[in-house]
Amino acid sequence: MPSSQTTGKGQESLSLHLTTSPESSLPVFIAGNFNGWRAGEEAFRMNQKTPGEYWFEFPDRRLLPGQLEYKYHRIDWNGAELDEYGNAPPNRQADTLALAQLHDFVPRWMENGLFYKPGFLPLPSIISEQFEIPQLIKTRRISALLPHDYHQSGKHYPVLYLQDGQNLFDDHAPFGNWAVDKKLAVMAERGMGDIIIVAIDHAEEQRIAEFTPSYRTKLGTGDGKKYARFLTDTLKPYIDKHFRTLPGREHTGIGGSSMGALISIYAGLIYPEAYSKLLIFSPSLWVAPHIHFHFFNFQEPQDMDIYLYGGGAEGANMIPNIRDFKQSFEEQGKAHIRFKLSIDPLGKHNEARWGEEFPKAMEWLFFRNKEA
Repeated sequence: MPSSQTTGKGQESLSLHLTTSPESSLPVFIAGNFNGWRAGEEAFRMNQKTPGEYWFEFPDRRLLPGQLEYKYHRIDWNGAELDEYGNAPPNRQADTLALAQLHDFVPRWMENGLFYKPGFLPLPSIISEQFEIPQLIKTRRISALLPHDYHQSGKHYPVLYLQDGQNLFDDHAPFGNWAVDKKLAVMAERGMGDIIIVAIDHAEEQRIAEFTPSYRTKLGTGDGKKYARFLTDTLKPYIDKHFRTLPGREHTGIGGSSMGALISIYAGLIYPEAYSKLLIFSPSLWVAPHIHFHFFNFQEPQDMDIYLYGGGAEGANMIPNIRDFKQSFEEQGKAHIRFKLSIDPLGKHNEARWGEEFPKAMEWLFFRNKEA
């Protein structure tokens, strides 16, 4: 048990105990607000007990900042600690006057500045630069990410259809991207890479109209029904024909962020025979606050999993709106819907944050019954 009381020599010391993967023999260092966050200082190199076990002792914790902030790294910041999803974790914190021992765990590390192993990257495929959307008399770029071993495996895969394809894995996207390809590489390394991602580019200046439901909303009546019909009646059959998919609804999901999340809710709920999994990040529910009253007129409700994420730094109404959305389903009691609600009090409305959430949502939606 951590204790603020020790006896004998070193009673004012602070010891750190670290457990991590035993696979690497690289030295581990500590850096933080006690040394100006300088990496690789020999004075703060940890002692290795056994493979995967390290310890370090500050001789006098009274000389440390009262609120200690620190992180672990191997050699330098190109070997910084990561969480199990490949995300950079927040700074570790501790009250140096209250604790004499700290026990930490690092599930994975950056290697040469990368949070993923390139050999696990999915295979990008441009399906068409001008895929026809007959319902809207338009064309659109459609692309896919295939599992890294797609051409060798012979397997059939579940599929997730994601909106706003420009922002998913393009390193040159103007507002950043989710880094879906790199997140999938981390998932594949953990045994969770057996999935096809289909990315549908948005319509630029017509994006809002396409992503707005086709009934009276705060943005008017949109083309959402035509767009949802394109996804379900045109694009999905094409994907199922040309790729080795598992076409059943139990293996098919749809998702997006912001307005892309709103249209994914709409499409998922008016076509429950096609989709059983919804990945919903920061949905623009203010546009259609009563969307839950506009779909469940089918006679036999079907099981559905919805991963619902929102951040506290996205506006005062984001978290209340998604909580109300979830509650509306629970109160109706008509459908067998399972929710996973993820709230980040500090979460912002941007691609980087949605990318951090992506592997967590994917694991829950598609792989939670599978051993990593």
